[in-house]
Amino acid sequence: MRYNRAMVRRAAVCVLLIALGGGACSKPVDLKQALQVSDLSSGWFDAGIVDGKNKLVPSVTFRLRKPSGVDISAASLNVMFKTDAGEVRDEKFVQKVDFGADGATAPIIVRAETGYTGEPPQSRMDMLKNSQFRDVDVEILARESAAQWVLLHKERVARQLLTK
Repeated sequence: MRYNRAMVRRAAVCVLLIALGGGACSKPVDLKQALQVSDLSSGWFDAGIVDGKNKLVPSVTFRLRKPSGVDISAASLNVMFKTDAGEVRDEKFVQKVDFGADGATAPIIVRAETGYTGEPPQSRMDMLKNSQFRDVDVEILARESAAQWVLLHKERVARQLLTK
């Protein structure tokens, strides 16, 4: 059997496509095991005066860390603020967070738009102590490219006033 150049080229292209396709179909990373939420702090951010009322919104600041052997360069996040009944009060989508050479992200700050308002002269600290005030939980979910969302962390937002 004789091989001409066209057949050899086609075979080489096929081998190359199979090799490239194999890498694209590699096993996805288990984000729950690979990523760690660290340096987390939360509280109620003083959003100023809105429509003549003091406004507080839940806020969370954190980093994501990954071990050096994990092959993830970026991830997307969905940060949800929920009531005790599981009702989503607000959620924020972070399209892309990048990991540095040390395997950690820069600090990620996420603030809800929905919060609590109080009539002046009620202080913001008094708002946190009001009997009508209800705590919320923050849930941090992540995904890599088109994979499913994975819950990384859930925690009650601290009842402390944040000004920065």
